[in-house]
Amino acid sequence: MTTLWDRSRQAAVQTILDTALRLFAEQGYEQTTIAQIAREAGISQRSLFRYFGTKEDLVCGDQEALGELLKQAVQQQPAEMSAWDALRAGFEVLLTANHSPERALELSRLIFDTPSLHARYIEKRLRWQADLLPIIQARLNNGPHPAPGLQARAIIATVFACADTATALWVGDGGELDLADLYDQCLAAVRGRGPA
Repeated sequence: MTTLWDRSRQAAVQTILDTALRLFAEQGYEQTTIAQIAREAGISQRSLFRYFGTKEDLVCGDQEALGELLKQAVQQQPAEMSAWDALRAGFEVLLTANHSPERALELSRLIFDTPSLHARYIEKRLRWQADLLPIIQARLNNGPHPAPGLQARAIIATVFACADTATALWVGDGGELDLADLYDQCLAAVRGRGPA
């Protein structure tokens, strides 16, 4: 059940995010300050920081929470599911985690077009990969491998590369194509299972 406090918080977050995205579009991410966003949203900087820890969090969201969501989604997949499919199921959960497809496209475009945001995005996704390693290793623990963790690392890196490539294509196409389908096509191309 959603409480009045929850609805008030959601409305405040939406107002702040709408204001920030408008300012980023008008004057650029780097040129926009937290003070401007707070002033335009009609709140104090202190209040803004209660909802978003940093300016980057306005665009990238709470990456720690999203990484944990991905990790839990992968862990919860049936044991007989392949590592590839478990990771895909995890990414499927992230697609619907926080925003509408239109807002996700707007945020993704900003991340891919702003070098500082893109660098932070990559840094955090590398942390996600490290967090997923023991989960994928446990799922693959079914025979000898050339080196401990090699197969798990390769699978995780490939999946993330395909997810990032699919997202870049989706952003470049203005969100017209289906992001999950793009991911599947990227993975099929890498794994040699369909047209490249």
